[in-house]
Amino acid sequence: MITHPDKVLFPDEGITKGELAAYYEAIAPVMVPHIRRRPVTMERFPNGLGRKGFIQKDVSKGFPEWLERVTVPKKGGVVHYPLVTDTRSLLWTVNQNSITPHVWISRVPTLTKPDLCVFDLDPSSDDSDVLRSVVLALRDLLAELKLKSWVKTSGSKGFHVVVPVGGGSGYGDVARLAQGVAAVLIARDPKHLTQEFSKADRGGRIYMDVGRNNPGATFAAVYAVRAKPGAPVSAPCTWEEIERGKVGPQTFTLRTMARRMKDVGDLWADLNKRKPGITSAVERLRSLADRPVPSADRSVTRGTTARNTRTRR
Repeated sequence: MITHPDKVLFPDEGITKGELAAYYEAIAPVMVPHIRRRPVTMERFPNGLGRKGFIQKDVSKGFPEWLERVTVPKKGGVVHYPLVTDTRSLLWTVNQNSITPHVWISRVPTLTKPDLCVFDLDPSSDDSDVLRSVVLALRDLLAELKLKSWVKTSGSKGFHVVVPVGGGSGYGDVARLAQGVAAVLIARDPKHLTQEFSKADRGGRIYMDVGRNNPGATFAAVYAVRAKPGAPVSAPCTWEEIERGKVGPQTFTLRTMARRMKDVGDLWADLNKRKPGITSAVERLRSLADRPVPSADRSVTRGTTARNTRTRR
């Protein structure tokens, strides 16, 4: 049961807690399988977006007996993370005024073995052409490594690109893959990409965040509503939609997702069916890192623009 369903969480749109809960209840059949048994960090806004919210990882009291949790050691103690296992547990997080669930890249009971590698492209400006070029270049590099990738809007400023991982890889293995991919891609296009953490040092470039692949790190769950005006959703999209410029980081919203799901269904339905090992991909990365950096006339932006033109024709 959702308490205070009339509480307004998105004041500009008049979206209430009840409407947010109704969205998550409707999307649960496709969302829950993607996030089931991943430790959840809740982004809570008890007074709506008009007031500052907070992040909550630990659930030590005030939770129902049926809610599953996992205890994870931390320096000086432990964290009791809630787990989403079904619609009821997902709605429990919503009832805590949690707008966005953020999840790990691994699941209970094998928390030390990630099943995803995540790349978060965070632009410094609103240049959609450059962002599109970079995200497609990332897809192409992963394809060079024989890795199939999946993409979703972040619901914020960029895109999340995800690679399923298997073969018993640990966090160190996945982090090495992510860092290697980032290094090669940045070497190919230093004009548009960076790993400078400080925004002041990015020089307008897109931040390639691979820190989501560290133990305890999270990313916005697929189909999650983001705590931003308009209630944008972090939703799967197709590579063709990105190639054609039909989808941007905030294209889909809480109020448009019903139509979106009716039109395309769960675009990530097959994501977990094949989880390749990444050892050979890391080996291929080493050979790519030894190659000369492409000259300016073969930059990421120019190459992708040419490919987009062919696709449109």
